This record gives sequence, C-alpha cells and structure tokens, in this order.
Amino acid sequence: MRILHTSDWHLGQHFIGRSRAAEHQAFLLWLVSQVKALNIDAIIVAGDIFDTATPPSYARELYNQFIVELQSCQCQLVMLAGNHDAPAVLNESKALLQHLNTSVIANISEDLNQQLLVLQHQGQPATLLCAIPFLRARDLLQSQAGQSASDKQQSLQQAIAQHYQQLYQLAQQYNTEHKLNLPVVMTGHLTTVGVSRSESVRDIYIGTLDAFAANAFPPADYIALGHIHQSQQIKADTDIRYSGSPIALSFDEATQQKQLWLIEFKDGDKTVSTLPVPCFQPLLSIKTDLAALKQKVQQAVAAIAATDTLWLELVITETDAYLTDLQQRVETELQDLPVALLRLRRQRTAVTNPLASDHDTQLSELTPQQVWQARLAGEELTAEQQQQLSKLHGKVLATVLEAK
Repeated sequence: MRILHTSDWHLGQHFIGRSRAAEHQAFLLWLVSQVKALNIDAIIVAGDIFDTATPPSYARELYNQFIVELQSCQCQLVMLAGNHDAPAVLNESKALLQHLNTSVIANISEDLNQQLLVLQHQGQPATLLCAIPFLRARDLLQSQAGQSASDKQQSLQQAIAQHYQQLYQLAQQYNTEHKLNLPVVMTGHLTTVGVSRSESVRDIYIGTLDAFAANAFPPADYIALGHIHQSQQIKADTDIRYSGSPIALSFDEATQQKQLWLIEFKDGDKTVSTLPVPCFQPLLSIKTDLAALKQKVQQAVAAIAATDTLWLELVITETDAYLTDLQQRVETELQDLPVALLRLRRQRTAVTNPLASDHDTQLSELTPQQVWQARLAGEELTAEQQQQLSKLHGKVLATVLEAK
C-alpha cells in the first residue's frame, strides 16, 4: 500500500500581485505523473486546498481537472478542508466526486463512520484512514458562560483529543469486527507544539487553543498533518509529520526543498520516504547594498534555467537604505536581467539613523532632509510609499521655506 501525503496547495493564491496558476498547474501535472510512475494507491491532501473561502474560477478548474486526470491511475483521493477552505465550497461537489474515486471531508460528522475511510490496494482493504479536517471550536464545543480563558483552552484541548480518540477506537473496532490488522492513518490541519513556521503561515486559533500537544494524539501508525508550510517530522512517540506546501508561499520558504511524504505499508512494516517537488517558479530574497547588488543577482540568475524569470525580493542595507531615489537606482542595476522585482525593502540600523545614534546629535545640527529620513526609518514602508511621502514632504517643506 503506497500513500502520498501532501497539503497546503493554496490554489488561487496571488503572490504580491502575481498569479500562481502556472505553478499550480505544473505541480498537479507532475503529481499525476508521480502517481503513475510510483503506483500510488492513495493521496491524502491535508487541508488548505484553496487559498481563500471563495476561490476564483480558474482555481476550481485546476482542482476539477486534477481529479479528472487522476482517474486513469485508479488512485484514491482524499481531500480535507483546512482553515482557508470553506466547507460549503468543498461540499457542493462532494456527492459527484464520490463517483470519481474522491472522498471530500470538509467538516466533522455526527456519525463518525463518515470519517472512517477504508483505503484499498488492488481491490482489497489495506489501510484505515481517520479523516479529520480543520476543527472549528463551534463544531466541538458549546459556549459556556463564566468560563475562564484557561478553562476554555483545557476544554477545547480535551474535545480535540476526544475526537481523535473516538475515531481511533472506531478504527480498532473495525479491525476487530473484520478480523483484520490494518494500519491506521489519521489526518489533521492544526498547529502542533514544537513546529517550525514560515512567514506565509497564518496563525490559526481553534477557539483559544493555538497549539495542540503531540502527546495527545492516539498511537496511530501515521498522522498526516497540514497547515505548516515547512515539511517536518514532530518529535513524538507517534509518527507525526507535516508535508508542507508544494510551492514556496513566501520569500522565507524560497530556499526550502519542497516535498511530499511517501508512506508504504508492506507485510506489517512501514517505511516513509521523501518525494522532492521540482521548483516551478524560482524566487529569492537577497540582502545587499547597492555596490554588491548586481553581482549577487547575477549569481542567483546563473542558478536558474535560461527560460525562467526570477521573482526577487531585495533588502537594501547600510546607508543606501536612506536614498530617496533607491527604487530608480535598483531598477537601473536590474536592467536586462531576467528578474521581476516583487518587493523592495529598506533595512536601517540605529547606527545610521542620526536621531538614534550613540552620538549626542543636536536637532539644530541636522538638515530638514536628514530629520525626515530619520523619521521614516522607524516606519515599515514600501519603496513606493517612501517616494510618495518624500515628494509630499518636499512640497510642504518648500512651502514652509517660501513663507519664511
């Protein structure tokens, strides 16, 4: 029995104004090819299929087309809702997709049997899947007046743990009733204590709970999680793993090797290996001053395919960060290079800020322009915002000086 664990596709995402449609399409085509090449029996998508609760039509088309393409593989597909997904959107095609070897679990059910799926290998039961989507507090608990924050957190922790335990017991009961010893796989879309995050991960709070304790999971053979975009294994007695997102969703994920987990059950043994995902759109964040800018970017460009365009974030350091014409200077340096500058940031230090230096600088010693740049230093602004504000400041300053 071979299972692929993936999550956090975020179909429909726009990255600083750029569509990810081409990347997602390339990933899904690659995924179908891997299913065929590796004889995959099932795919688990552990939440955040879409980027928003109201995905654009092209994102839904990618979703539907992938399911159609998968039909020739005889591969079972399990789609679980994440915190970005709207249960109503996923449920609208649930009945139809059941006829296409696809199970959609958008929310928990009063009948737990609806969340216990039997995954098959060559037409025979091979693995029990306890399919658990993103858990919303309103689905687990009724609001109780007078509860303290700690009481609510404890109640919620217990409710989540109970839901997992009940499904695990149901799986054990299935094995007993059918005189089988099938491995048990569980899913989830939440934050577990001890994970590493990236800037693209939006914190989710199930009620007042911000992280679920790893030791509260049942002793399943494998727990497939989503929500955290960096692939990792949690240090616990149970095999708990995040697959991470298949494409980089923020610049701090740019250097990560994206991957899926390949789980294989054979003759009572389990093996887990990585399946690296190709990079379909190179992106990179470079920290530099203007003097070294072009050389660093050229080195980065040399590492990508000749037909690719590098999506770039630049963090300009040192005194260059105070230049009012920084945007124009950077654009001049990047001319004729296959890059798209998506974000330009200025990194200032206290030493280069004349109002925050260790020297006892008097205000009278500074020019109005120096005071203005020092004031901007404390703000998180884009280069365009800096330019617009500086132009306005210049007009106001000119008016004031003329009135003297």
